[in-house]
Amino acid sequence: MSKKSFGTTSKGVEASLYEISNAKGMRVLVTDFGATAVSVFVKDKDGNERDVILGYDDVKSYEKETCYFGATVGRYANRISDAKINIDGVEYQLEVNDNENNLHSGSHGTSERFWTVKEQKDDEITFEIEDADLEQGYPGNAVIDVTYKVTEDNGLSITYNATADKTTTFNMTNHSYFNLNGHASGSVYTHTLQINAAHFTPVKDSKAIPTGEIAPVEGTPFDFTEAKPIGRDIEANDTQLHYGSGYDHNFAIDKTAPGIERVATAYAPESGIQMDVLTDCIGIQLYTANFIVGQEGKGGVKYNNRDAFCLETQYYPNSINETNFSTPITKAGEKYESHTIYKFSVR
Repeated sequence: MSKKSFGTTSKGVEASLYEISNAKGMRVLVTDFGATAVSVFVKDKDGNERDVILGYDDVKSYEKETCYFGATVGRYANRISDAKINIDGVEYQLEVNDNENNLHSGSHGTSERFWTVKEQKDDEITFEIEDADLEQGYPGNAVIDVTYKVTEDNGLSITYNATADKTTTFNMTNHSYFNLNGHASGSVYTHTLQINAAHFTPVKDSKAIPTGEIAPVEGTPFDFTEAKPIGRDIEANDTQLHYGSGYDHNFAIDKTAPGIERVATAYAPESGIQMDVLTDCIGIQLYTANFIVGQEGKGGVKYNNRDAFCLETQYYPNSINETNFSTPITKAGEKYESHTIYKFSVR
């Protein structure tokens, strides 16, 4: 475990950057601002180290960015229609920050604030944040932990734990943007992707709120049940792709049993790096960085649309308001827990 300065915010608060690693040489850099993953270094087929996630060089860039690079998103990831929720008959107003909707919990979400380091070892670190009742609009004083761990089999394990003193909702995710050829490598069209999902949740329009339908992927550009290049169908004449300007949709994972299991595999032929996604979540959002234009990232690299992809494990978007979806409710005093692993290998 190492620690160094990551610069200061516009308000003069110093951020720290921590490195965790395993004996095989996999390294992960995380900052206490937003409990954000800044870099993930893994070896390619030739033994060379590549940083496979997009990010920035200092905290000021994270403070002003709008892409959620590597962020720990909560209390509620993804979109909530009309920025309102109803829990136990009480309506709660959230911040309107995405058309008339709420996205990623708004400007005071967990991705926009400093977390406290609760525990640290050479291969793992736990951050904690306290969320006051109604701080983001959600009921309950909450305590949220996220643990990053670099496993001996080259996995980045991310575990979320949370409790609140009122019945509330939690739906945490990590918003890393992956490019398995390296963060500065441009388009991910040649990456292949397979997702264990025979269904996805179509959206109503370009505002990306699901219709409530759980629709089959068969015969559509959303069929990733067998591995295919991400770029193969992304420009297809398809209404759903037009709404998202590419893939920005939730897939309904075909769960085989409760608990953690492999749900997706991405592979970059150039680097030989493969990434398996394992999770206990029921949904996964594929986002192909459709709205990134000229973002200046690490080392001065310019990131543009389709230069990365996200695989965000989650409850379905707007599930708190959609009766056809499993609703993420955590009772007062009960424990919310979620676990996802991004496991890297070469072939």
